[in-house]
Amino acid sequence: EIAVPIAEVLKQKGIRLLLGQSVTAFERTGDATQCILSTGERLSAEIVLVGVGVRPENQLAKSAGLAVGPRGGIVVNEHMQTSDPDIYAVGDAVQTIDFVTGEPAQVPLAGPANRQGRIAADHIFGRLSRYRGTQGTAIVRVFDVVAALTGASEKTLRRLHREYRKIYVHPTHHASYYPGAEKMTLKLLFDPGDGKILGAQAVGGTGVDKRIDVIAMAIQAGMTVHDLEEAELCYAPPFGSAKDAVNMAGFVAANLCRGDHPQTPPDECVPKTPAESFVVDVRTPKEFAAGHVPGAVNIPVDELRGRLAEVPSDRPILVYCQVGQRGYLATRILLQEGRQVKNISGGFTSFQMESTAQHLA
Repeated sequence: EIAVPIAEVLKQKGIRLLLGQSVTAFERTGDATQCILSTGERLSAEIVLVGVGVRPENQLAKSAGLAVGPRGGIVVNEHMQTSDPDIYAVGDAVQTIDFVTGEPAQVPLAGPANRQGRIAADHIFGRLSRYRGTQGTAIVRVFDVVAALTGASEKTLRRLHREYRKIYVHPTHHASYYPGAEKMTLKLLFDPGDGKILGAQAVGGTGVDKRIDVIAMAIQAGMTVHDLEEAELCYAPPFGSAKDAVNMAGFVAANLCRGDHPQTPPDECVPKTPAESFVVDVRTPKEFAAGHVPGAVNIPVDELRGRLAEVPSDRPILVYCQVGQRGYLATRILLQEGRQVKNISGGFTSFQMESTAQHLA
């Protein structure tokens, strides 16, 4: 779902995305290359860029009898020593440890490579420098859209059967009333027990790098979502908000951990049957008419207390607004009325991103 804004800007720029397909062969025709797709379609191109991942160039290491991992990465310890302690290896060709999960990891990034080189040099000359592990902090720009991540992804956590929760916030990169505010989506993954931060992704424009850098440092320090609530970050209207995007993610996640704000992720918000749950859209009728979750009933949050009779008490309730704040207020109102209620994290904005992602897949 975080990739959806990237797909949208590519389409806006006239780029055709062929998802769920593969290239089965290339054929040279005159000065052009024919790309043959799995659907049988042929595309003619002057330049073909193939991005299918990387494998380490490990032939020298293998010839020297050094241990390599299942993906070919040269196995090293925390001092960057290989299986032969007199031989060190650093950079894109090594297999290290994932800082968050503790699992073997092979992440070709320039930042970790440089730190590994410094640690290897220190250790060679007697300093007990140690590499903490790689958490995969990275960023990319596609036209005017920026996407960044740090730590574990949902895919990784599911593969490891690691329990986690996720929340979404959709703030602006600085005070919304100050000219030039750009929206972003920030997704935070954390341990539901102690609130420890496991990973984050963000997509938007200006300010995405700052938020992911802050959360990357929080992960390095072993911080929790409760620490994000209290993070003191730069604030002036041209640069941020009094409640920064990082703080907002901490507020929402900590409220979930404490039980103050029950939530459900957007990929689980559409009930399979009407009896399963009752979905309430607490936005204005105009917003509702422009698009809503299938099966939702529109009760604006300002009218909710006066229309409680329309909200059943015999089944779970899901509420949502555009980005989450009005949904939070509705959740608190209904909790105080004894209802079983959850807010859809990130509101209709997150629901749209998730729905588009499933359609693209």
